[in-house]
Amino acid sequence: MHTDLGIDTDRLQCNLESRNDDDATADAEQAGKHAGSRTGNQHRHDKARQVHSADCIICCMSEPCIITVAITGSVARKSHNPAVPESVAEQVESTHEAFEAGAALVHYHSRQDDGSPGTVPEKFAEFQERIRKLCPGIIVQFSTGGRSGVGSERGSMLHHRPDMASLSTGSCNFPRSVYENSNELIRELAGKMLEFGIKPEIEVFDLAMLYNAASLVQEGLLTSPLHVQFVLGVKNALPAHRDILEFELEKLAELLPGSTWVAAGIGKSQLEVNSWCLELGGHMRTGLEDNIRLDADALAPSNAALVKRAADLCPEYGRHPASAAEARKILGLMQ
Repeated sequence: MHTDLGIDTDRLQCNLESRNDDDATADAEQAGKHAGSRTGNQHRHDKARQVHSADCIICCMSEPCIITVAITGSVARKSHNPAVPESVAEQVESTHEAFEAGAALVHYHSRQDDGSPGTVPEKFAEFQERIRKLCPGIIVQFSTGGRSGVGSERGSMLHHRPDMASLSTGSCNFPRSVYENSNELIRELAGKMLEFGIKPEIEVFDLAMLYNAASLVQEGLLTSPLHVQFVLGVKNALPAHRDILEFELEKLAELLPGSTWVAAGIGKSQLEVNSWCLELGGHMRTGLEDNIRLDADALAPSNAALVKRAADLCPEYGRHPASAAEARKILGLMQ
């Protein structure tokens, strides 16, 4: 059995002159040791500079790719994978590890004290304050997703002014629920993001949502250039097929030129979708919200492990994981 986000519940588990000859000899020997030590140290420093220079050359020659880590979500629980962070302390630690592994943007859902999904504004605020101190420059993106609240409650944390927030621009059917986003709610959330200077990430679960986003730009509720996320692999929504992503990208270029984009592969499609993003010039999303496994036989040990796996793909496509500063420049966010 699979959950709404593709979790397989059936498989969950760094005075020379005044001295005598003997003293002079000892001094000479000691000086030789120091010289050797300096030579060794200099060699190590030179080697480190060479490695750093090589890394700089690689980064200058390649294109940056923003890696988003979706750390928790609203579906996965510790009973599915013990690595899923639920408390704010666990979420901060997991995000810090992922940041060190190459993530520049964190997508955040709060949880209730018992680990169940829920929009808890004070937890959004606590997480944001703590992670900004621990991970300088990291982009904080709040989720306004429908599993964590109802109606206006879904935007009740936006006054804390994160860098970004998710915004689904339409409704769709999940396997056991309707992901409902009425026109009224979409406009309310978009209006709050505009008011608080928050950049939306447009979540696209089907083609109509892309057209809806274009309409909101025309109405002045969204500001170009947009950042769009294509969600692939949720049952009853967009399948994780490359030709579908390519078609969506054609429409994105037609409807919303200049937009940046990322795609999320749900469940077993995560790694393949990461590769498509790199090849097609987009950005990547990974994390335990979307996929709790490394492969069919092993649970992912952490969000950082999934981020590292994505980061390791970058050189194969002439890309490198974007630093927080690079990511902010790409997305037009304040440094």
